[in-house]
Amino acid sequence: MNELLNQLNPPQREAVTATEGPVLVLAGAGSGKTRVLTCRIAYMLDEKGIAPWNILAITFTNKAAKEMAERVEALVGAAANDMWVRTFHSACVRILRRDIERLGYGKNFNIIDADDQKNLVKECLRELRLSEDEFPPRAVLAEISSAKDKLMTPEDYRREYATEHRLSQMGRVYALYQEKLRASNDLDFDDLIMLTVRLFKDCPDVLEFYRNKFKYILVDEYQDTNAAQNELVILLAGEHKNICVVGDDDQSIYRFRGADVTNILEFERAFPGAKVVRLEQNYRSTQNILDAANSVIKNNSGRKGKNLWTEDGSGEKIQVYRANSDYDEADYIAGRVRELAADGYRYGDIAVLFRARASSRVIEDVFMREALPYRVLSGLRFYDRKEIRDMIAYLRLIKNPDDDISLRRIINVPSRKIGKVTMDSINSIARREGVSLYRAIGGHLDELKGGVAEFYETIKNLSALTAELPIDELVNRVYQDSGYAASLERDEKGAERAENVGELISGAAHYAETVDEPNFDDYMDNLVLVSDVDNYDEDMDAVVMMTMHASKGLEFPVVIVCGFDDGVFPGAKAIYDMEELQEERRLCYVAITRARRRLYLTGSHSRMVFGKTSVYKPSRFLDEIPGELYELTDAREELQARREQLRESMAQYRQRQRVMPSATVTKEAERPKPSGNLDLRPGDSVSHAKFGEGVVISAEPMGNDVHYKINFKSVGEKNLLGLYAKLTKID
Repeated sequence: MNELLNQLNPPQREAVTATEGPVLVLAGAGSGKTRVLTCRIAYMLDEKGIAPWNILAITFTNKAAKEMAERVEALVGAAANDMWVRTFHSACVRILRRDIERLGYGKNFNIIDADDQKNLVKECLRELRLSEDEFPPRAVLAEISSAKDKLMTPEDYRREYATEHRLSQMGRVYALYQEKLRASNDLDFDDLIMLTVRLFKDCPDVLEFYRNKFKYILVDEYQDTNAAQNELVILLAGEHKNICVVGDDDQSIYRFRGADVTNILEFERAFPGAKVVRLEQNYRSTQNILDAANSVIKNNSGRKGKNLWTEDGSGEKIQVYRANSDYDEADYIAGRVRELAADGYRYGDIAVLFRARASSRVIEDVFMREALPYRVLSGLRFYDRKEIRDMIAYLRLIKNPDDDISLRRIINVPSRKIGKVTMDSINSIARREGVSLYRAIGGHLDELKGGVAEFYETIKNLSALTAELPIDELVNRVYQDSGYAASLERDEKGAERAENVGELISGAAHYAETVDEPNFDDYMDNLVLVSDVDNYDEDMDAVVMMTMHASKGLEFPVVIVCGFDDGVFPGAKAIYDMEELQEERRLCYVAITRARRRLYLTGSHSRMVFGKTSVYKPSRFLDEIPGELYELTDAREELQARREQLRESMAQYRQRQRVMPSATVTKEAERPKPSGNLDLRPGDSVSHAKFGEGVVISAEPMGNDVHYKINFKSVGEKNLLGLYAKLTKID
């Protein structure tokens, strides 16, 4: 252990060895916080003799939890298996599986995903006769999620906003939404935290059990906690107050999800006498990159404050490029990627970060044209594909037959010729008898014959197998017995979808092989708690494109931040809202500190937005970076410089012509054509070395040159000057 401690810098050692009482570790980007957390756990187990089952370590992603558990096991061996290293949501699921019956729910509850939530809200809106135009389901869900993050029940919400018409209507939707969830014995993601807090408050003996169990608590990424998560941590820390939170207020970028940066800023108020340790030495980036990040973030107010530094040297200057257009910007990015690949970088070493997902379209267009390998991390997840969602709905239903949400999804998938009239009849029976749809069907099988009865028997038989079959075999039986396999065989385009289901079955087999005590409930919980970042494969050799939010927790040798323009990043709304602007500045800090060796910041003088060209100024964040840290290349200034050089050359040429005694006036028709001696007219076909073949739309004289507007097959319309275009006329 001493050898391990000697490998740490002084602040890291202090954070590791301060095991008693509250500790706040302010860990700057790339400062080795994961190493500190794992070493701290190893120190508690090895040096302090703390039992592993008395330790709870909470992270925000399964990827981070897995990495931490593996590192601890490498340090202390099998003892790591007896401690909880979990995400907030998975820890709460485990707690609720044990005691949720105390709140009136069944232990076999299901967790619905975002798509199921949206469908349920739509159902509530229809029943309440509220328009989706006035109350968009996505907006309603965001409001419900925000209320749950603040631990507001539907009753609390309706009391709070009783006098505000729109919000009071939202409260009605929230109340009905929650009733339907409870009737189906379903929870959404926000319920996992909210109900655990309620369980602890309503059942002091349950809280006491977990306080005695978890005498030492560690929480990673504390700046990302919301009010409910903060309350959960405070309740668990209770009397012993042996809590260590690690985070960086400068990396708090999830305000839109309910994250509250004041949780970390006011930690010392919640836990008086807390020790504060700052980790400022960076082991990731060059000093130029760190200086840029420090210079930007210091403009925020209300910070704890720290200054990142490294022993690895200044490194290369940051490259800033101001393009003429968004396609020009994408061309520049593609060009840099090719250069970097030629310099020995893998494509997988390069990340392109953007503020909003839509910003990637033009870049993707250019990458496809240039045949550059890339992937978009925030694209369609495997678990979002229809066939996978259908299979999961079957699995949810056989686990919890009262799950009306899942039943509605798959009762007629594949088709069993169950129409609207039949479903209305089933709904009426369920409402009249106060039971779930499945139980309503079971009590009236004589009336509901044909496909409905067949469906009921299928679910009944499969439910009986959940405790008998290995999980992968169970998933395969669901696939076969439900008729889903046969339906895909009949579908001309079903082969790929069938392969996806095969992957689901393989994943179930992998789960069974890698978990000590596999069980159906745990497998189902894992399916819904997985995230995009958890599936990120660092070994894939392709440029990764992702939002800045998705990049948090990752690092790359090369980072290209695109859209570095006011109105794009920071966004237009943030420019006029100080809190939003500070959040955007923290996002900029995160984006910059993802880079290890090279950083590019690209923007454009103009962009096509909603079919119209808009003009943009450089991002105000660029003004906050000292000029000596970067090299600026401006495509417009370069073009202007070439034009000035041309004017000077032409002026010198005319001067020589005037002083030559034998000079004669050349007829206009005999003057050399500035377009490379080509006589191009609208309708002519031309070829360009970069853009390929195109057709001239217009040709207008411009000084001593000709301005061409050309429609290229590959990239659309381009404006080019004849002297520089190097066009070839196609006869």
